[in-house]
Amino acid sequence: MKTFALSALHAVTALALFATAAAPVAAQDLKIGYVNSERVLREATPAKAAQTKLEAEFGKRERELNDTAAKLKTAADKFEKDAPTLSESDKNRRQRELVEQDRDLQRKRREFQEDLNQRRNEELAAVVERANRVIKQIFDAEKYDLILQEVVFAGARVDITDKVIKTLNAPPSAAK
Repeated sequence: MKTFALSALHAVTALALFATAAAPVAAQDLKIGYVNSERVLREATPAKAAQTKLEAEFGKRERELNDTAAKLKTAADKFEKDAPTLSESDKNRRQRELVEQDRDLQRKRREFQEDLNQRRNEELAAVVERANRVIKQIFDAEKYDLILQEVVFAGARVDITDKVIKTLNAPPSAAK
């Protein structure tokens, strides 16, 4: 929340400073744009391709973890059912095995999540970098004075998100 407040404060301060600096040139209108970064990362073809790539890369491993978890649950249920008839040494041995298997599963899940998060960050960084290049191209080509990405409110008149998404979705030769 503090970061959001600071981002909003920085945006307002920048806008106020920009408006103050531009005040002597009152006859000239400011051209301001806004890009909804979250929407770009959700709807743009490169972002969807990155998500599909991650699902392909990590899907098998996730299924294996889910299968292991199901087997462990089945073994734990069987242990609970068999516990009254087991000798104390068998009960202790099976309980230790279940605890060890659960610990191993939790470790593998943590490793999986860390690997997935790292790859997701890498893929999203590439999409964000490409989106920023597209935003800069639009900024230069259409002679914007200011393009914001994090705002509290923005009207449809200044929202250029669709234009950014359309440019990102275009074939690479057309996007340059």
